[in-house]
Amino acid sequence: MATEAEPRTGPAGRAAIAQRHLRLDRWWLAPAATVVGLLAFVVYATWRAFANADYYAAPYVSPFYSPCLAESCADMRDGPNWPLFGDWWGLSPALIFLALPLGFRLTCYYYRKAYYRSFWASPPACAVAEPHKAYSGETRFPLILNNSHRYFFYAAAVVALILTYDTVLTFRDSDYAWGHMGLGTLLFTVNIALVWAYTLSCHSCRHIMGGKLKSFSKHPIRYRAWTLVSRLNGHHMGLAWASLASLALSDLYVYLLATDAFTDPRLF
Repeated sequence: MATEAEPRTGPAGRAAIAQRHLRLDRWWLAPAATVVGLLAFVVYATWRAFANADYYAAPYVSPFYSPCLAESCADMRDGPNWPLFGDWWGLSPALIFLALPLGFRLTCYYYRKAYYRSFWASPPACAVAEPHKAYSGETRFPLILNNSHRYFFYAAAVVALILTYDTVLTFRDSDYAWGHMGLGTLLFTVNIALVWAYTLSCHSCRHIMGGKLKSFSKHPIRYRAWTLVSRLNGHHMGLAWASLASLALSDLYVYLLATDAFTDPRLF
């Protein structure tokens, strides 16, 4: 009576398959698109952060340069210009505050998955073996710094509040009179909505709202907040990309206005 043959196995009990994977789809498209998207933003943001110019066109201030904490900042009347660093800061003022939202995004759970897969191929895709022989997780430098994500969340919330103040100021015209709405106002409003949605959809925010509670029924307000944040959390990836794009577009819009590429169209 014939018996079923035992399956051949390779080292450590793995199947003896010569190929790295058996996937037939274009699995590499997602990590490749992530590399292109993140690199494009990094290159653009680095150029604008070090430019130290063309970041203010009344009443709009670039989100990369707000708040402006150096004495060398442009004259932003009634805007977030607080020269706390005095005149000794010789670099671009964007480098003072930009580290906070950058740290928030670098340690974000979604972005971690994105750059782990795309840049480090750890792993590049589901059912595709990674090329690394050893894995230490986030227990060593620099990846251990990702454990500070919850603290960067608080900093990101402060940044979002400042950008909200900037958005309110865009309802003025170039002479700082209220009752104005230009195309930039609409762009800044969409941007701050996406920034808040991404910030509040953060896993750390979800934990703050509902973490360590043994009974939701005894905390109805926190339960409602947790439910709302949980719904946003389901769209965290999309909000991460949308807010990243809106930040770059808002900065680009201010740059084009500041360089007189065109005049801000007035909606009313």
